Order: sequence, then C-alpha cells, then structure tokens
Amino acid sequence: MGSFSIWHWLIVLLIIVLIFGTKKLKNIGSDLGGAVKGFKDGIREGSAAETPVPPAGQVTSTPTGADKTTIDVEARNKS
Repeated sequence: MGSFSIWHWLIVLLIIVLIFGTKKLKNIGSDLGGAVKGFKDGIREGSAAETPVPPAGQVTSTPTGADKTTIDVEARNKS
C-alpha cells in the first residue's frame, strides 16, 4: 500500500498523455534538454572566465611619467 506498482505508473502516464498529447510532451522534453545543455555550457564558460588569459599583443607597461594608478592617464597620454 505504501508504494505504487507498475500498473499505477502506467495509468498515470496514460492520463498525462491524454491531457497533454504526445506532441506537446515531445516539445517539453526537447526544451528541457536544451535548457540543461545551455546551463552546462554556461557553467563551462563561467569557469573559463575565472582564469583569464591576456591576449598576445596586450601592452602591460605604462608610459614614463604617467600615474600608475589609473588607466585613464594612459588614454590621455596616447591621444
């Protein structure tokens, strides 16, 4: 009495198919699968963004005589 038999689950499945239809259930399944895949891709991109790699041609030194605490000074000196 505490657990459902296979016949109970088949009746529940039949009722769900009758209510929603097979096409809508198929769309729900594919949407759910796409959401899970997008979530996993987002997690992978997020973990890659935590360890950034600078581009090969990036300038890391400041010009002589510039204030080394702000980037704005570099932009004013270049223009």
